[in-house]
Amino acid sequence: MKNILIYYPFTLATNPKSGSAIRPVEMIKAIEKYATENNLETIVISGTSTERRQLWNKMLAEKKQEQTLFCYSENQTIPLWLTDPGHIPKDWIIDKDVFKTLKRLQVPIGVFYRDVYWKFDELYPLKGIKKTVMKTIYRMEERFYEKYVHTLFLPSDAMGKYVAINTSKMALPPGGRFTELNDNNREMQKPFKGIYVGGINNEDYGLPTLVDAYALLNKNEVLGKLVIVCREEEYTQLSDEEKDKIKQPYIELKHVSGAELQSLYEEVDFAFIPRKRSTYNDFAVPIKLVEYLTASLPIVATNCSAQEDFILSGPYGVIAEDDAEGLVKGMLAIQPEYLQFKQNIKKSFLQQHSWNARAEQAAQALIGGNKK
Repeated sequence: MKNILIYYPFTLATNPKSGSAIRPVEMIKAIEKYATENNLETIVISGTSTERRQLWNKMLAEKKQEQTLFCYSENQTIPLWLTDPGHIPKDWIIDKDVFKTLKRLQVPIGVFYRDVYWKFDELYPLKGIKKTVMKTIYRMEERFYEKYVHTLFLPSDAMGKYVAINTSKMALPPGGRFTELNDNNREMQKPFKGIYVGGINNEDYGLPTLVDAYALLNKNEVLGKLVIVCREEEYTQLSDEEKDKIKQPYIELKHVSGAELQSLYEEVDFAFIPRKRSTYNDFAVPIKLVEYLTASLPIVATNCSAQEDFILSGPYGVIAEDDAEGLVKGMLAIQPEYLQFKQNIKKSFLQQHSWNARAEQAAQALIGGNKK
């Protein structure tokens, strides 16, 4: 029986919450669905280097590598050789053995290359000799992928120019879960209610700007309300001054996740992605974007290039400048087209941007739709 190999050089999260932990799990589900529909087996190799070696040896013993149609893999924000506990691999060559064997058998390998933050000095935290050593290892990883990879998948096309890997590249941004979209066609509430979910301790995420925008919006009367959802420990780390700015009668602060967050999505009108524009943010596609759309929420987002392209492809919301005045204009601009945005989400979002669609797109890139 023909098979698809999913190779993750790291241990999967048992309860994924962050975008980087959610993606590998969702892609497994989507590829398994694709495989079932096309009478294919799915083989997953993940875990520590020792665990990967055991699973790979089992695959070799059963000669299943000879029936592999393609391999889908992902890296993490650290090089693939350093993902073992303590960042010291027990088996240095397992990844090379797998990729070298697959290439010899002419099995196309696709790797989702997650991030290039290490190329930006203002973002990369290491200094001195540690920084030099790590950047050398990152470049080794680039050369490794260039040697073995058929297609490199990226969060966005815009990230491609920062990736020094000479191979085919393709955008494969995060997808939405294929659920029943909320069929709520009600008009926006008065005052309207927006939601922000995410980090609050980094100005780059744009929450301080969003809070300023609401102060400007509600200067004379309350036209809009805001729900902020964040981790409780992040809130406790804020200064008293930062907490006071959030303590407004039109702002609710919540620390929820899972089913409680899904219920909260049904109570609001639209969602925010107010990231400050930067070279790095221009090619980032936050997973919250697709989570909002999966909840049928139109979006007010700042004009970071990749998320702007994604939202305007529907269109699924409005794009604003990354300052308080721009966000106010965005909030006011979403109202006339609000129901149309919700219809656009219902009609095309999951068909084009679900995790299932991402699995199909990856297969198309690697085997051109040939499933035999």
